[in-house]
Amino acid sequence: MNTQWKKTFALIFSGQIFSILTSFMVQFSIIWHLTKTTESASVLMIAGLAGFLPQALLGPFIGVWLDRWDRKVTMMVADSAIALSSLILGAYFLWGESNVWVVYLILLIRSAASSFHAPAFQAAIPLIAPQDQLTRVAGWHQLVFSSSSVLGPALGIAVYSATSLGTVLLLDVVGALIANLMLLLIKINQPKPENSQAPSFRKEFILGWITFLSVKSVVTITVAMAVFSVVFMPLAMLFPLMTLSHFGRGGYSASLIEAVFGIGMILGGAILSAIASKWKDSTYMSLSLVLIGFTCVLSGVIGSNAFIAFIVLSFCMGAAAPLFNGPYMAMIQKSYEPEKLGRVLSFVTSIGLLSSPIGLALAGPIVDRFGVQVWFFWSGIVVILIGALIFFMVSRKEDICGRQESNKQ
Repeated sequence: MNTQWKKTFALIFSGQIFSILTSFMVQFSIIWHLTKTTESASVLMIAGLAGFLPQALLGPFIGVWLDRWDRKVTMMVADSAIALSSLILGAYFLWGESNVWVVYLILLIRSAASSFHAPAFQAAIPLIAPQDQLTRVAGWHQLVFSSSSVLGPALGIAVYSATSLGTVLLLDVVGALIANLMLLLIKINQPKPENSQAPSFRKEFILGWITFLSVKSVVTITVAMAVFSVVFMPLAMLFPLMTLSHFGRGGYSASLIEAVFGIGMILGGAILSAIASKWKDSTYMSLSLVLIGFTCVLSGVIGSNAFIAFIVLSFCMGAAAPLFNGPYMAMIQKSYEPEKLGRVLSFVTSIGLLSSPIGLALAGPIVDRFGVQVWFFWSGIVVILIGALIFFMVSRKEDICGRQESNKQ
């Protein structure tokens, strides 16, 4: 059993890396295409809304279905829907330049399918890995994700520049097929239903919400994460604009920034996997946010001739990211029963994603008027404050409770 679960994850991740890699290629190519053809922060923010909003709106309800459905099948169907959307948009671009509204529509479809895939994958992990290995597995997942984020933008811009956006989109179809093939080779045991009575969507939905609220530390960090999403998520859309408008550089420089960010994430994921049990999950999260905040603040004040400094800051920002994402997901997976985890994960995901459109709606006009560096600077200040809040409200409280329990014993 100790070896078998590792073999299962090796198959899953070997397939997912192709799907995630091609998704990064598509994501960066679309953002760069819109940046290059419009040079408008508002257009980028609309694209971001199209990518986030369906997941945010569907998320709270999807969890009920995820806890009923076979999670492996759900992942495969969702990946296939994403591939189909790429195939349609790829055909549009190969046959002629597509209207920006067609791009928005396809992003909506991809987002809706992703709202099923991501929580199904996360909810399946505790069904395979031992509980004491969940933080380590989260580190592995961050490594796969980060490796793809390094290669994806570079490959995406290379294929985009040599051919067209349509070709990049068609490669995404191949990635999804490989991921589904690997999923066919593994078995994931579906958790038993909570009772044998006819399911009630309303009752299951309410039970999922009550279950989520029952773990106060997760609720506190999720609220902090929602505020973090408001200020930080727009940066994912603004990195290429920062490269183009502030530093006056082109697509390869923009892909370089994405690559070094991803290399930093690989390092952060490796560090997390190596020292997963050294500190509490909440301590890693608070440290991550403080580091991310400082790099954002510094990015907001450097001059237009300091592109090398921006590369270094992007690397450091990427290295800090897994120290939040991995422990946060591991904390959730450890805190809830597997048969209710799909609902909890969908609530958590939706809270973050519902916050993101607020940031995207604010960032567009602010960046168009005051410049992209203003958003980098002030988002950094807010992120530092959130990191300090998590430390004092969760990490120190856990230390105090731990000492009290030790004294009682």
